[in-house]
Amino acid sequence: MESSTEGAQSATGAPFELLESKLQPPQIAERSVSRTDLLERLNSSTGPQIVVVHAGPGYGKTTLLAQWASSLPRRRFAWVSAHQEDNDPVVLLAYIAAALARVTALDGNVFEALASPGASMQDKILPRLGHAMAQMQTPFVLVIDDAHAIENQQCIEAIVALAGHLPNGSRLALSTRDHSALPLGRLRTRGLLLELSAEELRMENSEARALLSAETVEASDGDIDELLRRTEGWPAGLYLAALAARTSESRPSGVAMLTGKDRFVVEFLQSEFLASLPPRELEFLTRTSMLELLSGPLCDAVLQSRGSSAILESLERSNRFVVALDRDGEWYRCHHLVRETLAGELADSEPDRVAAMLGRAADWCAANGQDLAAIRYAQAAGDVPRVATNMERAVLPVYQSGRTATVDAWFKWFEAHAELERYPAVAMVGAMFQAATGRATEFERWSACAERGERPGPLPDGSESIESWRALLRAIRSRDGVAAMTADATLAVRTLAADSPWHPLAVVIMGISEVLGGATERADDLFADAAEEARHLAAPDMLPIALAERAMIAIAAEEWMRADGYAEHAVWAARRSRLEDSALNGLVYAVAARSALRGGRTAGAHDLLEHAQRLLPQLTYAIPAPAVQARVEMARAQLELADQGGARTMLDEIGAILRRCPDLGILGGQAAELRSSLSAAGRDVPGVSPLTEAELRVLPLLSTHLTFREIGERLYLSRHTVKSHAMSIYRKLGVGSRGAAVERAREIGLL
Repeated sequence: MESSTEGAQSATGAPFELLESKLQPPQIAERSVSRTDLLERLNSSTGPQIVVVHAGPGYGKTTLLAQWASSLPRRRFAWVSAHQEDNDPVVLLAYIAAALARVTALDGNVFEALASPGASMQDKILPRLGHAMAQMQTPFVLVIDDAHAIENQQCIEAIVALAGHLPNGSRLALSTRDHSALPLGRLRTRGLLLELSAEELRMENSEARALLSAETVEASDGDIDELLRRTEGWPAGLYLAALAARTSESRPSGVAMLTGKDRFVVEFLQSEFLASLPPRELEFLTRTSMLELLSGPLCDAVLQSRGSSAILESLERSNRFVVALDRDGEWYRCHHLVRETLAGELADSEPDRVAAMLGRAADWCAANGQDLAAIRYAQAAGDVPRVATNMERAVLPVYQSGRTATVDAWFKWFEAHAELERYPAVAMVGAMFQAATGRATEFERWSACAERGERPGPLPDGSESIESWRALLRAIRSRDGVAAMTADATLAVRTLAADSPWHPLAVVIMGISEVLGGATERADDLFADAAEEARHLAAPDMLPIALAERAMIAIAAEEWMRADGYAEHAVWAARRSRLEDSALNGLVYAVAARSALRGGRTAGAHDLLEHAQRLLPQLTYAIPAPAVQARVEMARAQLELADQGGARTMLDEIGAILRRCPDLGILGGQAAELRSSLSAAGRDVPGVSPLTEAELRVLPLLSTHLTFREIGERLYLSRHTVKSHAMSIYRKLGVGSRGAAVERAREIGLL
């Protein structure tokens, strides 16, 4: 749920709105039992840097960490409560960065990297965040509560990597139900780990007595001993027994069926605790049990009733397993044991009603700007049309905020649950996503689905018909030659809504089609229009592209001063847009490198070429015209630097694109001219390493702990293919090992 306050966003510059309640420890109930012995172990100044609190539900993991946070006023706590939507490296690291920013100000480059859709987690985001964390002067504790919600392997690897950047005196604390995904063995052997398991979290006699006393339940020593035996010291079981004894005026020894095992917990909740609730409150908790977070307006919408805020306040005051998540009493959550029990009961008794209520939850969230929650509830309902409607609207802004893994997960779910041809608008947006992330084969498949099927009515961007989107997609694909590309781009520009975020892209593609046809003056006017539109619409990636295209037109006319101005402005715009590492910016940096070489700025040109080369693997034949343009500019710059090997690699990649898209106008002739120039070029001096597109995909993963087999699984390659690419990388970089390759790549700016 992306909700409520904008404080976290405004304070840190995060790329999207953060939920305030996830960034602060939950409030500790006045009657909470202090875990004194455990707190002494946690407060030890000589304790290990990593703390893992792992146990099943109901053992008080979160309460313990919250007590720790309140027990040390001088030690600063950075708190993150993990949720399911945090299975996106950008989302998780944005929350961690925001939490750390509350301890001390962080370098703005951290949030800039997080906001870049194409930014490499290994090469840019993690190094920047890790460096910022390592420089923090005040000792702190970074808590990731409910870490079991994190299942994405990249997210887990990021947490492990950040642990290696902890400064002296600081600690990382994780609470989790399941610690199997964490590499605890290595941490144990190195003496870096403090583990608190269910055994340590079980309550002892004095703590059980304090808990019962806090709930005003009188019990003899024999009663407490029997209760501890029955519950095995399980804190939630003890608390449930106390509530049952208090509400039924029975003695704790009467809960003979309670053993702490899930089956018996459910029975106990149903027969003792839930049976004691007033009917209205029980019905409310049951009917809202499918909601992860609760607010009065949301519950009113789901239940089609009024008064939910008052019920939530009453439940929270009466300590009935409903916890306030903020000081304003706007958002709450129900204890997971109670919620899971009630949700199971609701699914069994009223399955048809569940889907309808989830649909209303999705609609409320969509209407209140909570797109992630809207899609999540629609998915839970299995409501494909509702998911499609929300995705049509939400994909572009969520992607532009950097949450690539979130968008990727949406499309994977959608493809698994729907026939793409029936949802051409989603297929079109999916095709654009596949193109932007360098998945050319997937782009072709999604594009084909976008061309089929019906999508009546206006689109979320205000365009009147799906044909506008289809025309733009065809123009980008450019499979039918320059004339068809121009016609499709013209149709898209004419029929897309004037304020559509897709409109500047359509104008840019129309301008490129004019360039390919040789009409550079008309093209320059179009790029000027696109740049102006991009400044006013949510299209931050189009301004630098339009400027780069104007720079290339000026270079062709040998107006180098004008070209230099456009190129420098393009680089500035790319960096300022916070989309610096989007695939299309490979063209921006290649053009800027040529301009820098002409101005005698050789060192700067090398840096720009290295940046461009890192982006080229994402710029594939899915977007053929800019992909070839970028490689032509790269090859020209490399020839100026006498790097024939690099230029030859670019020409090989250009040839592969032109075989798929043979009619790209003047670009075919430019490639032929470059091939002729290679034989007349001077001696081959190594410049930017001429790694292939495939090798550039493998290179960043060589800096991780992943084996060749695991790298292959990540890239959908065989172990043998990964090894072959690695050997080729070693040879081209002039090294003999993986570690040396990583070091050399960092020296020359490839990592």
